[in-house]
Amino acid sequence: MLRLRSIRKLTTSQLRPLSMSTADPETARHHVEELANSAELPFARARIGTFFQQAPSLGNQFTADVTLRNYLRRFLPHEIFSAVEPDLERFGKRVATDIYQLGIDCEHNQPILKQFDAWGNRVDEIVTCEAWKKQKEIAASEGLIATAYERKYQQWSRLLQVVKLYLYAPSSGLFSCPLAMTDGAAKSLEAINDPALNEHAYGHLISRDPVSFWTSGQWMTERRGGSDVGRATETLALPQDDGSYLLHGYKWFTSATDSEMALTLARVVDKDGQPTEGSKGLSMFYLDVRNQDGSLNNIQVQRMKDKLGTRQLPTAELLLDGVRAIRVSDEGRGVAAISNMLTITRLHNSVSAASGMRRITNLSKDFSKSRECFGKVIHNHPIHIRVLANMEMETRAATLLTLEMARLLGLADCGMIAEKQQNIFRLLTPLAKLYTAKQAVAVASEGLESFGGAGYLEDTNLPVHLRDAQVLPIWEGTTNILSLDVLRALAKTKGAALKSFHEDVVQRVAMATENAQLRDSALSVQQASNEVLSFAANNAALLEFAAREFAYSLARIYMGMLLVEHAAWEDATPQDVFVARRWCEQDLRPVITAMKNGNFSSDASSEQYKVVFEGFDEAKSKL
Repeated sequence: MLRLRSIRKLTTSQLRPLSMSTADPETARHHVEELANSAELPFARARIGTFFQQAPSLGNQFTADVTLRNYLRRFLPHEIFSAVEPDLERFGKRVATDIYQLGIDCEHNQPILKQFDAWGNRVDEIVTCEAWKKQKEIAASEGLIATAYERKYQQWSRLLQVVKLYLYAPSSGLFSCPLAMTDGAAKSLEAINDPALNEHAYGHLISRDPVSFWTSGQWMTERRGGSDVGRATETLALPQDDGSYLLHGYKWFTSATDSEMALTLARVVDKDGQPTEGSKGLSMFYLDVRNQDGSLNNIQVQRMKDKLGTRQLPTAELLLDGVRAIRVSDEGRGVAAISNMLTITRLHNSVSAASGMRRITNLSKDFSKSRECFGKVIHNHPIHIRVLANMEMETRAATLLTLEMARLLGLADCGMIAEKQQNIFRLLTPLAKLYTAKQAVAVASEGLESFGGAGYLEDTNLPVHLRDAQVLPIWEGTTNILSLDVLRALAKTKGAALKSFHEDVVQRVAMATENAQLRDSALSVQQASNEVLSFAANNAALLEFAAREFAYSLARIYMGMLLVEHAAWEDATPQDVFVARRWCEQDLRPVITAMKNGNFSSDASSEQYKVVFEGFDEAKSKL
């Protein structure tokens, strides 16, 4: 190894000829070459120095996650936790080793579309890498879908499935996306409970056999957009004499287009060939992607989508030109029929958000122990530790909310959920998705910054964390759309959802008010919930305008409750207490702060519009 003292051994007589004008030029040149070829001189020829930054590495992702492990210890019966812990520990190691490498391979070997064969025949073959295919085998054999539907552990089965998905998602190379849609399709077909479909498709979706396991697409988004399906869906369904339908339409954004089946929306046309407009005209359909001979089911892949992130995932524009399909909802009840699917996929979105935050935070923590700056390893700089602590706090809050969602869904799966819990779950579904998605982008960005320049280099495999996180606030409803869905949950339950939410918050932090370290935090959570409940009751006319801040307030309050409750647990650590207190120091009810600042007045609305479009129309007219 090169040492500084080795360089100092170069004597004055060795260096003098290089600076003496009287030196023989040929001798000087020869001396320079000798130095250049010498092992004593750094940065010469092929020698590029001796320092190389150590890349971040991962440990066991289950044993390292104290919040995850302790949540399971708190809620699972002891005999169930003892039974599943070895498998989760084994899987926690696997997602940091072979599965992690497969995920990187998926990023480096992205899918391509082969539209024609060598003889000019249209084949529309989506070519995926071997690592992607291997991820599908792993998903089946690890029971990443099956666990929830076998119900081996009754109401805890869904929670255990979500825990494995949480561990798996950041290493999956985005195979977590088709699993989300597969899970949603399985939930939908389970609810439909059609014997023919159960035999034909449902069994494949929940199989542990890699050979027979299927994934499913979810083909809802068309050119007008994905959220307003009542207006945006143009696909038509033509009834056939055998009871099937032929679908004609254009699906603008379809992920997992290498799946075996899909669920989609279309409008049934009447005997005069006319569809019913609006949401009431939509029905849900099941289709096989391929015919028995392996050819596409009258589907043309128009092109692959060129996306900011999630490039590992095959996403395409599809022309449905007489696709044979089966109607699986009552006619005109398509929107209601997809509710099961949306619930599942929004939960998966939260899983990806929380687990993505955990992964970039873990990588950042490991890097902080090897990177030196200003004479110290950076984890010894308090300012850097503060950043990592904030990332950890956001990650823990998102993790607890996601696990709580899974626990409630497990009760619903088994018909054990009480009405109050059902109201809370209905409200939490959009809240968890919208808030954790925004957290994930912020934490991923902060995480990349913690690596300095290395965080901006693609070959470090770090930028993918930010690129992939950005899809989370967009997919399955943007933040604004889901904020309005929160209001729909209140309206549909006639306020019962918010009342149940408030009662749950107050009751579950009550014990913490007796804890001297947590009393102020618990009271802050209760007070914030009181104020937001009062705001909703007394400002109905403002709710739509304030929907985003209102949703943020509910999310922060519920996360605060979960953190405080967790910290009040008898086996909680001092770090749990610290995180709960830090979370509750922030503004838990931004909707109240915004109202006090006059942000929801009619004048404010008018001024905001003017700020947005000041000079815009005039400039555009001069183009």
